[in-house]
Amino acid sequence: MDSSPSTTEPFDVIIAGCGPTGATLAAELRLHDVRVLVLEQDTEPASFVRIVGLHVRSLELMAMRGLLERLLRDGRQRPAGGFFAAIPKPAPRDLDSAHAYLLGIPQPVVVRLLEEHAIHLGAEVRHGCAVVDFGQDDDGVTVELADGGRLRARYLVGCDGGRSTVRKLSGVGFPGEPSRTETLMGEMEVDAPPAEIAAKVTEVSETHKRFWLRPFGDGVYSVVVPAAGVGDRAAPPTLDDFRQQLRAVAGTDFGVHSPRWLSRFGDATRLAERYRTGRVLLAGDAAHVHPPTGGQGLNLGIQDAFNLGWKLAARIRGWAPEPLLDTYQTERRPVAEAVLDNTRAQMELSSPGPGRQAVRRLLTELMDLDEVNRYLIAKITGIDLRYDFGAGPDLVGRRLRDIDVGHGRLYDRLHRGRGLLLDRTGRLTAGGWSDRVDHLADPTAALDVPGVLLRPDGHVAWVGDAQRDLDDHLARWFGSPLR
Repeated sequence: MDSSPSTTEPFDVIIAGCGPTGATLAAELRLHDVRVLVLEQDTEPASFVRIVGLHVRSLELMAMRGLLERLLRDGRQRPAGGFFAAIPKPAPRDLDSAHAYLLGIPQPVVVRLLEEHAIHLGAEVRHGCAVVDFGQDDDGVTVELADGGRLRARYLVGCDGGRSTVRKLSGVGFPGEPSRTETLMGEMEVDAPPAEIAAKVTEVSETHKRFWLRPFGDGVYSVVVPAAGVGDRAAPPTLDDFRQQLRAVAGTDFGVHSPRWLSRFGDATRLAERYRTGRVLLAGDAAHVHPPTGGQGLNLGIQDAFNLGWKLAARIRGWAPEPLLDTYQTERRPVAEAVLDNTRAQMELSSPGPGRQAVRRLLTELMDLDEVNRYLIAKITGIDLRYDFGAGPDLVGRRLRDIDVGHGRLYDRLHRGRGLLLDRTGRLTAGGWSDRVDHLADPTAALDVPGVLLRPDGHVAWVGDAQRDLDDHLARWFGSPLR
């Protein structure tokens, strides 16, 4: 389309999609006074209530912005274990986090809370608005809507899911593997006695790893069963499809009825060739899709948004060092690659066949070793992540756990989405960067290094006690100091 701005509306960023990724990104941008418009094609929230799991790293990020307590009111905590290929192992002891649990919570609650948070911070959200085309030039992006309207912004971010219109219009390739295996998944009431269900699940799961019924309480179960032989892939599954497959696999349909939601998913695995094309960026499922095993998709998207938000805001506010925005791709795309690989592995371990099941049995034995179990849980939950910031102590590039600091907790100091210099020496200063970086001098902080510089996403950018070295790293991440 013609990118000339026939309509000018004063937005810095337009975000396509108001799911968890888009809403989180909008809020992160608003913390830096960026003018944000979020366009969501759906007019109403999803009618079904799907339970999702927030993993440890996402819970930490929610705590950094003061949102965790609100989420905890609507969620149910469970131990952070048994995620990898659904191999039933206990949560490792003493995981390196103050939030070492999984939070099961209805997805509409997460979306509503994050959207409300973004709106409270000043973002504008329009429902029933679909992006159908756009054009970009040196100064910005002109977005065309399904109703014929045009909007103008400096940047456009596609958070519009695995079938992303923004990605397709950008001409960004989405290579990977198409879906080979289909699975039915839903939540419904079950009449069979719990003891009978548990016994049958134990029996069947010996040979069918993509099969389970997990109780949510009040007779409601999460039901997963292979979809082989079930009708049209493009058509939504029905309760009769579930009954048919349950009888085929388990010999009984367990008396399932009154579904809350029904879906089917495949094992398609794809990764965008690039996350940025000029003034257009991708985040969440628009940039990567994979099977839901391990429950990592929603979490991966939220973490994309936390990485991108402050960097894009820095570019718009005019203080970003030149390569800062490009670090979004260099940091987050390898994370997505690793998630795609671990979901591929989990799907293989959940597939029938004597060879694959022999590998699963071997891994099940290895996971009795605490080091192996801990490694896999840290990988799934995101707390093992270390960005490559170059040479330096092992802590550099890693996230810092929520430690005790003077009269409170570290994450409480990150609510504004700014950098933070945590100084145990009393000699360091953020000086000319004080408009972007807070300074907390606390000799009692529960930290075994003299000082750390945290980025707004909670990752450690510098460790040490030398002011000159600190200034170099402040300039690297937060641009030129105030004059």
